[in-house]
Amino acid sequence: MSRPYRQRNVISEWRSTIAAAQAGDRQALDELVEGWLPLVYNVVGRALNGHADVDDVVQETMLRAVGNLGSLRDPDSFRSWLVAIAVRQIRDRARRRQPAQLDESAAREAGDFAELTVLRLQLEGQRREVAEAVRWLDGEDRQLLSLWWLEVAGELTRRELAAAAGISRQHAAVRVQRVKERLETARGIVRALDGACPDLCELTARWNGRPDSVWRKRLARHIRGCGYCGDTPEAVVPAERLLVGMALVPVPVGFTLSLAFGGKTATAASVGWSAKVMAALTQPAVAVTAGATLVAGGAYVVTQPPDGPPTAKAPAASGAPRESSPALPVTPTSTPSPSLSPTPSRKAELYGTVVDAVEPAPDPNAVPGALPHRPESGITSTWGAKAVMQHRGEAVTLSGQGYVLVRWQISPQSRPGALVMPTWTGLKGELFHVASGGGRRMDDTTGPDTTGMGGPATGYTVLPDGTQQIWQNEYFYLDGSVTLHQNERGADYGVIVFPSTWEAADKDVRTGPDQGAIRYGLVRDTGQDTAPVPQYLTRETPTDPATVAQRTRV
Repeated sequence: MSRPYRQRNVISEWRSTIAAAQAGDRQALDELVEGWLPLVYNVVGRALNGHADVDDVVQETMLRAVGNLGSLRDPDSFRSWLVAIAVRQIRDRARRRQPAQLDESAAREAGDFAELTVLRLQLEGQRREVAEAVRWLDGEDRQLLSLWWLEVAGELTRRELAAAAGISRQHAAVRVQRVKERLETARGIVRALDGACPDLCELTARWNGRPDSVWRKRLARHIRGCGYCGDTPEAVVPAERLLVGMALVPVPVGFTLSLAFGGKTATAASVGWSAKVMAALTQPAVAVTAGATLVAGGAYVVTQPPDGPPTAKAPAASGAPRESSPALPVTPTSTPSPSLSPTPSRKAELYGTVVDAVEPAPDPNAVPGALPHRPESGITSTWGAKAVMQHRGEAVTLSGQGYVLVRWQISPQSRPGALVMPTWTGLKGELFHVASGGGRRMDDTTGPDTTGMGGPATGYTVLPDGTQQIWQNEYFYLDGSVTLHQNERGADYGVIVFPSTWEAADKDVRTGPDQGAIRYGLVRDTGQDTAPVPQYLTRETPTDPATVAQRTRV
C-alpha cells in the first residue's frame, strides 16, 4: 500500500523506505515504485499530452530510477531526482523524433491527457477550461507546465521544479511566468470556441479541429480584436488558484508497467524483486514488481519469475464478456474456498456467509423461491429518499431495520475497464444480501455482442476476480447501521440507493420474461443467520474504503 505524499514539501517520511530499498529490501522497493508511479505518470502524461509514447517514457523513467537508486546520496532529494529523470527522458524522446512525426502521430491519438484529466478528476467550469487549454501549448511549454501544475497542486516545490528543469530558481520564475501568460491565452481560445461568435465560426470553417501553433496565433489574433469573444460572462480565476490542492490524475485502467530485469539485480545490492501484487488490487495506481505486471484497477495480473516463463496470463479488460473470471496467478492463501454455508469452525466467528464464486446465470424462466419476510421498522438514509452516487468518494449511511435497494448504472460508453466495487464499512448490527432483481443481470445480452457490461465498440466493464455478477437491482436487509461507498476508480459506474420494503423486493424478483423482463430475479435469503452477507463488507472504517477485502470477517 502506497503512502500518501500529496502536498508534501519534503519526503522525510519516505527516508527509511528509500534507504531500505537501497540496501536491498524487496518490499521497500516495491512500495517505492508503487507510491511514486502516479507522480511520474502525471509529469510525463501532461508534458506529452497523452501521446502514445507516454507508456514508454514512464517505463524508461522507472527503469532508470530503480537501476540507479544506489547512486542517490541524499534520500531527501529523491523526488526532485526522480522528476529530473522523467524530464530527461521526455527531452530525449523529443530529440529522437522529428516534430512532423510527433504531430502526425499525435493526430492519430483517440484521446489526450487533457481529456483524461477532465474525466478522471471530474473537472468542471474554469478548471476544465485550464485542462483543455493545455492542448494549445507547444511541447516545451507543456514540459514546464507539467512541473508547475504539480507545484501549484502541492506535489512539488519550486526548488524541485528548478532542479528537474535544470535551471536556476530565478530563471524558473521567469519561464513559469511566460508559460502562465501563454496558458491564459489558450484559455481564451477554449472559451471562444465554446461560444457562438459568427465571425469565429467562419474563421474556423477550414480548421481540422486539432490544436497547433498556426491556429493558436490566428485564433488569439481574432479574440484580441473581437468584442464578442473578448467579453467573458464571468470573472476569470487565475490558473494557480484553480489548481491548488488538485489531485494527481490516477493511472488509467489498461495502463501497464512491466519492470522485468531478467537476471539483473534491481539495486546495487545482490537482490531480486518480490511479487507484491495483492495489496494494490483496488488502488488507482499500478503496483509494479520485477517479473510482475498489475493492470491499474486490478483487471489482471501476469507474474513472471526473472528466469522462468509466464505462469499465467489473463485477457485484457476490454475483451468479450465471460461467465467466469480467470484465477489470479498468486498463492491461494488470500481467499478461502467459496462456501454457500458456514462450516462449524466459521460459524462461531461469522453470522453469515460470503459467496466468492462467480455464479452461473439462472434459467430466465426459473421462478424464484419464496423471499423470507424479515421484520421492518424502516430505514433512514443520510441522502433522504434516494442517494444518487456517481463519483468516487460519495457515500451514504443507512440506519434502522428493513430493506435497501441498490440499483446499478454502468457506463462503458464513457469509460470501460476494471470496476472497483462499492464497499460497505462501519457495520453495526447485521447486513444480509437477500435478493437480486431488476429483470436482468448486467451481463445479459442486450444486442448483438453487447451486454449491460459493454460491447466491442465501447469495450467491456470487468468485475474483480471472484465477484458475483451484479444484477440491475440488488436488495439487502439491514438491522443496524452501515455506510455504502462509491469507489469508482476505473470503469465508469453509479449506484442509486433507496430505502425499500419486502413487498417491493418480492414483486421485483417475481417479474419475469412474460412481463417484459429478461429473467426472473433470484432469492438469496435463507431466513436464517446463515443467509449471505454482501461481498466487500467490514465493521471497520478504513481510510480508503476501496481497500475493503472482497471477503471480510463480520
